[in-house]
Amino acid sequence: MVLTKEYRICMPITVEEYRIGQLYMIARHSHEQSDQGEGVEVVANAECEDPEHGKGQFTEKRIHLSSRLPYWVQSLIPKIFYVTEKAWNFYPFTITGNCSFIPKFSISIQTKYENNNGSTENCLNLTEEQMEAREVDFIDIAYDDMNPKHYKETEDPKFYKSAKTGRGPLVEGWRDDQDPIMCSYKLVNARFEVWGLQTKVEDFIQRCIRDILLLGHRQAFAWVDDWVEMTIDDVRVYEEEMHSKTNDKMKAALDAAVDVESSGAATPKTPTLSGSSKGPSTPATPITPKSPSQEAKSWFSWS
Repeated sequence: MVLTKEYRICMPITVEEYRIGQLYMIARHSHEQSDQGEGVEVVANAECEDPEHGKGQFTEKRIHLSSRLPYWVQSLIPKIFYVTEKAWNFYPFTITGNCSFIPKFSISIQTKYENNNGSTENCLNLTEEQMEAREVDFIDIAYDDMNPKHYKETEDPKFYKSAKTGRGPLVEGWRDDQDPIMCSYKLVNARFEVWGLQTKVEDFIQRCIRDILLLGHRQAFAWVDDWVEMTIDDVRVYEEEMHSKTNDKMKAALDAAVDVESSGAATPKTPTLSGSSKGPSTPATPITPKSPSQEAKSWFSWS
């Protein structure tokens, strides 16, 4: 049984505003979190088209992990580890999938955004079987507990007030009467089909995803004055600039890790999907994105 959760994250902005805020937040957050070879490397970011969903934006990223994982997970994987994330953004609907070189491990996410407070019972048009299998989890960006190491008072919605929009601080019960308000509905399937570890790992994955969603959406609101006046063209330029800086940071950190390995330290080589012993690097030529319908169905679960 795949562990399936539907997260509902409300924001004091509109769906139209969130389109800009989400892109800004992801680019800035990825850059801030990319350090010591542990972060996000952007491999592709290009327009795409799908027969069902129309035109959209395709991104492919390598999410580098290592010492950020708990010890019991580190014991199962190589010293330097990454997963690949592919995403198709047909706003206000997106599809995301993750894969890695660990067999029988995958994550798939379907997302849709609506201008409400999370009141739509079947926003993602799930089957009756899918609705029975899911667990709905409301994430409150202001009052849910978060990891203390990521806490910043300047990014706390309970205290933050936007100078440009006048929104905030968010008081207890804010989702009942906030205007404007939108909700991100995210259906997350986590699959790790290894006997004896499936439940523990899938639960750990879902907790990690929840923590990321909470932090990212808090930041998107706390940074609203930085992005609220941007156009889609402005934020695409910002994305490119931040992706370039992030990739440079990641490359330097990964090269340093390879140098340590070459010097004789007991660090295992980085296993990569391409087989390179030096670890991943950004391709020199653009990747032509496939649509979700063109991807192999075996790549990640749609159930």
